[in-house]
Amino acid sequence: GMQSHLQALLSLYKLFCPDQVTITLPGKMKTYFKNSEGPWKAAITAVRQRNQGTSPLSQAVFLGTSQPQSRKRKWNAQLVIPASSANTNHLEEDREKNWFYLYSPNESFPVEQLQTFPQLLQNIHRLEFPSQMGSVLTNPLLLHYMNCVKDESIYLRLYYWMGQRLQEECTWCVVDNPYEEEFKSFLETAYKAECFLQEGFSACEEFLYKTLPLWDGICCRSEILRLVSWIPLSSFSDIKPYLFDPLAQLFFTSSIYFKCSVLESLKELLQNWLNCNVIQMDLEISS
Repeated sequence: GMQSHLQALLSLYKLFCPDQVTITLPGKMKTYFKNSEGPWKAAITAVRQRNQGTSPLSQAVFLGTSQPQSRKRKWNAQLVIPASSANTNHLEEDREKNWFYLYSPNESFPVEQLQTFPQLLQNIHRLEFPSQMGSVLTNPLLLHYMNCVKDESIYLRLYYWMGQRLQEECTWCVVDNPYEEEFKSFLETAYKAECFLQEGFSACEEFLYKTLPLWDGICCRSEILRLVSWIPLSSFSDIKPYLFDPLAQLFFTSSIYFKCSVLESLKELLQNWLNCNVIQMDLEISS
């Protein structure tokens, strides 16, 4: 039968290769690979730090929210989106060959050599996506490819990668996270990719629904409100408790500038919904 440590290992496999793990895994299971604490404890700690001004370290230890430095931070002190990279064997071979080497029809085309839009058109059926899906966010040609191909496995890989990254780097859900500027830059990159694709990422939508109730309306304000403008269209009853209720609480207790920022974000959200609806109607009429 399914044992808890095997489920945790399969969930880790599913994070990197979701198309290879076809079984359904439980949503809640014991964590084996990360010492994670509830975001509510982190929120309480942040409030006590602001109101009492006592030692952040002592409060974190008292509440059980102190976290050891992650392995990622130990070896890499910055939040960096990986560069586009495909199979390393391809890369080494291509360095020894001429840059304009013609590949056979059955051979995949490495993304390292993809530099122009005509190259994308000529090799669109032989393109090999990079092993690290985060690099897609900063590559317009690969975003074009995502828009054209609509491969579910691509979106799944990006969904799991972004979901984990957003959860680990959220500055108001992790105690004493000193990397706010890096997190801002990451949110801005995700927003620009959404604008390019003209649709929001499901990982960003889930992130907003989970963290907006804990958000203070100050940290990463402009980046968060920009992501709000790309939440996919759904029924009001589904969105209200996760989006409008948390924003309403902040709206009535914040400055005029924040109120205007929220209204601007909701206006852009409505415009995006209308544009998506018009496109969908055009597709139905043409079909």
